Amino acid sequence: MLRVPVRPALVSWARDRAGYSLDELSGRFPNLQAWERGDILPTLKQLEAFAKATYVPFGYFFFSEAPVETVPIPDFRTCASICSRRPSPNLLDTLYRCQARQDWYQGFARSIDEPELEFVGSSRIGDDVIETAARMRHALGFDLCERRRWVGWTHALRRLMEKAEELGILAMVSGSVPSNNRRRLDVQEFRGFALADPWAPLVFVNAADTRAAQMFMLAYEFAHIWSGTSALSDADVTCVPYRPAERWCHCVATEFLLPIEALRDAFGQGASLESELERLARRFKVSTLVVLRRLRDANQLSQEQFRSAYNSELSSLHAMSKRGSGASYLSLADRVSKRFARGLIESTLEGRTTFTEAFRLLGLKKMTSFEALRRDLDV
Repeated sequence: MLRVPVRPALVSWARDRAGYSLDELSGRFPNLQAWERGDILPTLKQLEAFAKATYVPFGYFFFSEAPVETVPIPDFRTCASICSRRPSPNLLDTLYRCQARQDWYQGFARSIDEPELEFVGSSRIGDDVIETAARMRHALGFDLCERRRWVGWTHALRRLMEKAEELGILAMVSGSVPSNNRRRLDVQEFRGFALADPWAPLVFVNAADTRAAQMFMLAYEFAHIWSGTSALSDADVTCVPYRPAERWCHCVATEFLLPIEALRDAFGQGASLESELERLARRFKVSTLVVLRRLRDANQLSQEQFRSAYNSELSSLHAMSKRGSGASYLSLADRVSKRFARGLIESTLEGRTTFTEAFRLLGLKKMTSFEALRRDLDV
């Protein structure tokens, strides 16, 4: 029986990296504790199964020591405890898969002579916030007149995703690692990221968050794309980040969703806050959390009033998410980007991309799933 001379420290590292305790994995791997002590070596088959269970590339077990893994893009998360710990396999695998999709689409776009997208990098950090947000609204068709035709802010979220795709942005919203729905993403670790590129700008939003937070993160990552910067983010509408670049993106995102002057004109001073929140959210097709943030920016609420009202609204939105409104609206095409999926399917059916590569990038295993996606996108 072939046994693999793997270092015990690498076995412990792999288990800890995946966030498992000894007790949690000992049922599947009875000799795990002995492997970590170095008393017994695992067989090749056992080590392959262990690598799959801990989401570790198999080749890592032949290193002399555990690799130091870092996030492959600028990390602008604000929570010190999150930034100081090792990135989870779920975060890394999501980033790597999205980078692979972006690389593929960039090559595809250039092969069919698509021009560079002029809006990518058209702004600079520190540019006028109101002007930048106005340009973004115009490009994405998210102006106030257009919104009047939409049903509500949850409908506006879907329309915003569609508008982004039409403009050339690969918009991906998912609450799990690509190709594995059981590996749920942790909203406490990250809320989204942007990968800037002149042919294939990509934004990813963690759908484990509420839809209200998803809308803000979309706008936030759009600001990164307009500034031509890639970044990993955990921002929320509550707090303005302290880093200049992230503070600028935060201000652009909130102004994009709800212009401060339009809010001042529409706000009714004598009405109750609760009724005004609902009315303004319906009028501007944004969440009540965004309305609260902008009322605070406009000095219509004290910090104490804002905090109290925000926590109350957030509790209500979380309750809605638990009843099935969180990521239930997302199709496979939403999770992988309709623009990306349509291009990949067309290329595959034309014979320029192999089905093996297409299945890997889409996270599919069956031809029936590929056909269902093709029909859904009307390719």
